[in-house]
Amino acid sequence: MSSQSVQSSPSHFRQALSLLLTQRFGTFWFASLLANIGTWAQQAAQPWLLLSLGASPFVLGLDAFAQGAPIFLLTLVGGALADRASRRSIIAVCQSIQMLCPVLLVALLLMGKVQPWMVIALSLIVGITDALSMPSFQSIVPSIVARPQIASGIALNTTQFNLSRILGPAIAGGLMVSVGAAGAFGVSAASYVPFILVALWILPRRGEEPHLNGNGGRFDLSLLKDGVGEVLRHAQLRGALLTVFVTALFCAPLITFSPVLVRDLFHGGAQQFSLALSAFGAGGLLGALLLLTVNPAQDRRPLSSGFALAYGVLVVLAGLNPWSMALPVLLVLAGVAMTASNASANAIVQGLAPEHLRGQSVSLFMLAMRGGVAMGSLLLGAGVHLLGVREALVLSGLLAMVAHLAIRRGWLTAPAA
Repeated sequence: MSSQSVQSSPSHFRQALSLLLTQRFGTFWFASLLANIGTWAQQAAQPWLLLSLGASPFVLGLDAFAQGAPIFLLTLVGGALADRASRRSIIAVCQSIQMLCPVLLVALLLMGKVQPWMVIALSLIVGITDALSMPSFQSIVPSIVARPQIASGIALNTTQFNLSRILGPAIAGGLMVSVGAAGAFGVSAASYVPFILVALWILPRRGEEPHLNGNGGRFDLSLLKDGVGEVLRHAQLRGALLTVFVTALFCAPLITFSPVLVRDLFHGGAQQFSLALSAFGAGGLLGALLLLTVNPAQDRRPLSSGFALAYGVLVVLAGLNPWSMALPVLLVLAGVAMTASNASANAIVQGLAPEHLRGQSVSLFMLAMRGGVAMGSLLLGAGVHLLGVREALVLSGLLAMVAHLAIRRGWLTAPAA
């Protein structure tokens, strides 16, 4: 099979959409959409709340780092748990704890007691539960679709994620203007309920989960080390993980610092910021829809690498851009690039991962993506403080381009699976 061209057709698109008509995948997709709408409503409101409390750009980066930092310490543990424990229980417990965080923020806002350190502390709790539960969550799609449909299932799941990226910030923008940030956090809290109920219904009960056959038992660090080593020795998996990490480290913090661009450079308000986030989500949705037209058997390495390189170029352009109206356009294109690259890499990882290491493979993907965002947010926060937001973005984009060109050379010449 040639990897030099993208093989796509309307028939591939229709076949992918047919998954939405299946009971388990369709219900999971809709519940995830509602949950992510709430998540993105909070993601839009939280940095704006911090700015309104007098926080500096470095504190915004620190908040993003607090939510992402547990990835470094706990996501591999989460991957081992996903392979050796009940994914149903892990998701239910962690999602319930996460739901309490926006509930507490609403209470603090209504009492007028909220402080930046409280917001950061709650972000840390969300980050810990995310790190422990995300590998289990990400393993759901491959468990409810056939292996040849994994790439289509991931692309469809990416469409709801990016659709929520449009709807969530739009809802948050309206709520922040009308009733304040508490409204956005309230929507976030309520959105957890349907997802938890669906997860309890759709996932097998303890003792009925096929991935535990011969794989349950005590947690063993040596098994974790062996599993990570096995994944990283695979050239295609290693290239996918490196591509995701570089994108997350140098490019993804563009979204974290969009409120600084909107407020300080373009003198916009909460509605302009929510428009910027929605533009990024719209691009992500377009990128996901593009992937639905691609033949599921297509080699996704050129797609992932090419769009990652394009994302670096767009970060440079965002730093150089002098026009406020051009920012949403650049963010639409950035959303296309990030989604097409990361979803393609995710399909490679989950499609090639052996069943007994699926959770561990996903945990490495999450470590590359979420851990990279955490590190990048902290570094770019320092860069914005020292250099200015434009200069820091240009430098980040250039570093991303150089790194992706270096990774691309070895990754695309590795034997296809």
